[in-house]
Amino acid sequence: ILNQPHKKILINFQKQYKIMASYLYLEEAEGETLMLLVVHLQIRNHYLMDNLHIFLGATVADAAARPLHWVYDPKKLKKYIEGQKEVAFLKKNKSPFYSIKTGNVSGYNDVGQVMFNTLLTTKKKSEVFKNFKKNIVKKFGPGSIYWRNLKLRKKYKKIKWKNPLNGPWIHQNILETIQNIKANKTITGGTKVNESDGYCAALPYFLYNNSEKELKRIIRSVANSKINETYALAKLKIIDLANKGDKNPVQTFTRKYKKSKYYKDVIINIKKIIRLKKHNHIKVVKKFGKACSYPGTFMGSTHAIITSSSYRSAVIKTIKAGGCNCSRANFVGAYFAALRGFKNIPAQWIKKTKSAKNII
Repeated sequence: ILNQPHKKILINFQKQYKIMASYLYLEEAEGETLMLLVVHLQIRNHYLMDNLHIFLGATVADAAARPLHWVYDPKKLKKYIEGQKEVAFLKKNKSPFYSIKTGNVSGYNDVGQVMFNTLLTTKKKSEVFKNFKKNIVKKFGPGSIYWRNLKLRKKYKKIKWKNPLNGPWIHQNILETIQNIKANKTITGGTKVNESDGYCAALPYFLYNNSEKELKRIIRSVANSKINETYALAKLKIIDLANKGDKNPVQTFTRKYKKSKYYKDVIINIKKIIRLKKHNHIKVVKKFGKACSYPGTFMGSTHAIITSSSYRSAVIKTIKAGGCNCSRANFVGAYFAALRGFKNIPAQWIKKTKSAKNII
């Protein structure tokens, strides 16, 4: 019931409660589980929001990759995963820059969580954008653990980097966004880097409002450049095609927009990846860039998509390629959740993902 696409569940709270009680046998069900399901329906009721398993797919993939986030040295990466039965959700943090408990998400997906929670708590659609910016400052700004670690990073720059920071890592785009919000700028997104923060912010919003105008506004509220906007929208369109049952969303997107000036660079780069479909994934990611930036992060994740048959295999492949695996995983995970459905996300992975309980 919860994951049937395009169903508009418009029932009041009392009916939701009774329906969930009858399905779960309330005397045996935990109250928390029941309330999570009711809240899930309330979101759909209020925003006509469907396909939350797509955002769940991104969230679980990010958490799965997180313990090995930003491991760029292939020898170290090989050492870390050698002999491991499961490279996803590695028990011990191996990121050289920051350390958070396994099951938590990176700063990329956390931006999406802020948008999701904004949608959950905002009563008027007209106030979503304003409240999202307020919540960005609350989550990442002064007083937050993200902000505390930013101050510690400044100290680290003066000495040799030996150990990861204890706690999450604020991204450049988000840092600039907070500064621009405080400066009352109309467009608040960062301009110094071209990374996946805009896409991550837009993904939950896209699930209830796929207006291109509004999506561009959300993307640029955290990542203000044409490259950020173009590649984020391309990801969302490919995910949309997958969700609608297209058998080859990447190829369909390429054919549909082959004459588009707006997507010209995206199409060129997709074609490069398609030509390398039979090549080793790790080598392809290395060729186009392991780092967080577009177009490399888009190209690497697209290669994982066209060379994989399932959610699990695509995410594992993404992790093994190293570097900024989390930025790529947020696209790969959302894509395969859209293409194959909720059941394709490993149940054990969902249980290990702390933010998952807020989505399902």
